[in-house]
Amino acid sequence: MTKPARSSRASARVIPLRKGTTLEMVRLACPDSAQAQRISESFGLAILDSDSIRDLHERLIIETADALKDGLSERAMQIHLQRIVGAYVGSAHGAGQFYTRAVTEARDATAKLANDSRDGDLDGPVGFDSQAQRKREFAADMGVQAHALRMAAEGAVAAYEKVVGETWKPFERPVDNTTDIVGRKAAKAQMSAFD
Repeated sequence: MTKPARSSRASARVIPLRKGTTLEMVRLACPDSAQAQRISESFGLAILDSDSIRDLHERLIIETADALKDGLSERAMQIHLQRIVGAYVGSAHGAGQFYTRAVTEARDATAKLANDSRDGDLDGPVGFDSQAQRKREFAADMGVQAHALRMAAEGAVAAYEKVVGETWKPFERPVDNTTDIVGRKAAKAQMSAFD
């Protein structure tokens, strides 16, 4: 029997990456300016100046980078801003996910067929709101908060592009799969006991 010829090329090891949160994910999860205004008007909440929030955070990051420019190399500045912008984007995304869950709970509590106990459809005791109303108001609060954090993240991303000169992308770290390797080695050792 002949052995198959071995390839002279070394096999490349593929390292899976842990995907980071993108600004697009934030935009999908958080209300935009028009929706935030509708929420504020419908629930009597403060109407945010979205452009001011965005511009303020953009200036904040640019001024921070300007103050640090003498102490950091270009690469160090890029890494530092990468982390800061990533924190803004991650915070906004988390708020957007929380808002989405709050809206789902508010819809469920409001829908007559989705509420088996029907208590959510009943008015609360005199002077108190119903459970469904409280959930709707909570979702509205979370929507305005998620929008504010979205605007802060958008400002931070815009500043990154101005300072670094390239579009911000989330850092994608390699997935730590050492436990998989150890697990496979342990399984191999255990299976050898049966030989």
